[in-house]
Amino acid sequence: MTTTASSATPRPETERKRQDILRAAVDTFGAKGSTNGTLADIADQVGITRAGVLHHFGSKQALLLEVIEFRDRDDVADLDGKQMPGGAGLFVHFVSTVLRNSLRPGIVQVYTVLSSESVTDDHPARAYFEQRYRTLRSDVDQAFRALCATEGVTDLRTVDHASAAVLAVMDGLQLQWLLDPSAVDLAAASEFAIQAIVNGVLHPGPPLSAYLDED
Repeated sequence: MTTTASSATPRPETERKRQDILRAAVDTFGAKGSTNGTLADIADQVGITRAGVLHHFGSKQALLLEVIEFRDRDDVADLDGKQMPGGAGLFVHFVSTVLRNSLRPGIVQVYTVLSSESVTDDHPARAYFEQRYRTLRSDVDQAFRALCATEGVTDLRTVDHASAAVLAVMDGLQLQWLLDPSAVDLAAASEFAIQAIVNGVLHPGPPLSAYLDED
C-alpha cells in the first residue's frame, strides 16, 4: 500500500498543535485525573474547541495513551538509539531520569495519577501499564544478570525481587515527593535506594533478623 507524504508526515503546524495539546493534557490529567479532566479543559488551555482536540487525537482514550507515551519518549529522547542502556548503565540512567523528573513535576504527576488509576476496572490505560511493568521488570532483570556476570556473582535468587523493588522504589518515592516536596529529596533518595538494591544483589548482607536483640 502506498502512503502519501501528507499522511506519513504531519505538517509542522499540525505537529506543533499536537504537542501543545499533549502538554495541556499532561497538566490537566495530572491535576484532575483522567476521569475529571475533560477535553474541554484541555481545549481551553490550547485556545481551540473540544472538537479541535478530537480532530487531532480521535478520542479521549487515544489522547490519554498518547500522553503516557509522550512521557516515555521524553525519558529516552537524549539517549543513543532512543533506547535505555543495559547492565550498570540502566541503573545510572534511572538515577539521571529521577533527577530530570525532579525538575518536571507535571510529567511526574500525570504518570503517578494515571498509573494509580489504571488498577481500576476497565481503565483505558490498564493494559498499557501492565505491559509497561512487564517490559521494565524484564529490562531490569537483564541488567542485573549482565552486571552479576561482570562482577562474577552467580547467586541470582534475589534478581526477580530486586527488579520489582527498583521500580517500586522509584514510583513510591515520586508519590511521596509529589505530596510533600520539602520532605523528600527525590533525586538523592532514589539514588540511595537504587544503589542499596544493586549492592544488595551484588554483595548481600545478613538477614534483618540478625539485627534483633537476643535475650
